Amino acid sequence: MLELYTDATPNGLKISIALEEMGLDYKTHQVFLGGEQQTAEFTALNPNQKIPVLVDDDLVVTESGAILLYLAEKTGKFLPLDPAKRVATIEALMFQMGSLGPMFGQYIVFAAAWGNKFPDVTGRYYTEVSRIMGVLNTRLEGQNYLAGDEFTIADMAVAPWIRLCEIHPACKNLPLDANTNLKNWWHRVAARPATQKGIANPTPFADDKQFEGFVKAVVGLGDLHK
Repeated sequence: MLELYTDATPNGLKISIALEEMGLDYKTHQVFLGGEQQTAEFTALNPNQKIPVLVDDDLVVTESGAILLYLAEKTGKFLPLDPAKRVATIEALMFQMGSLGPMFGQYIVFAAAWGNKFPDVTGRYYTEVSRIMGVLNTRLEGQNYLAGDEFTIADMAVAPWIRLCEIHPACKNLPLDANTNLKNWWHRVAARPATQKGIANPTPFADDKQFEGFVKAVVGLGDLHK
């Protein structure tokens, strides 16, 4: 059975979504990011001390994008064989990994973890995340999903980030309503039963504990990297 080391974060949930959509049996090990990622046991799996980590027998896969590609290749699902569609899927996945995820993450760090102590910095990331959402909105013009009319691992990667616009207090002012294609896409993806199961696994820790882990792990603010 596959073993997933994860938490209820966007990078973690994208793998839960993939495992559910692909119909794979897996066991979830929830990692409290307030320090459990620094244990010797977890560090042996991933020296970078980040979730998610997937263990498939003797094979350990880290980095969420790599895990999605591994699972798609393993199952033959959600990564098209057609060269143009395959490239479009990988391109959209890399856009999430290189643009949406890092910029969205930094926005939350400064808007939430730092309590908007540095408004100019928060504003910089708000503007960039808004721009990126506009790029995704344009990409979705005339198509149902990020790589065309087929649901792929690219959609799985982006969905947990866009979900924050509806559930995270610091993200509700991001321009999801102004990007109609992106909003409709999110509702389309969120209606998928397997995606709903993935989003719910694991259940977040209590709000105060989840936020405590987030703050402790923020470099320059928390104490885990001092």
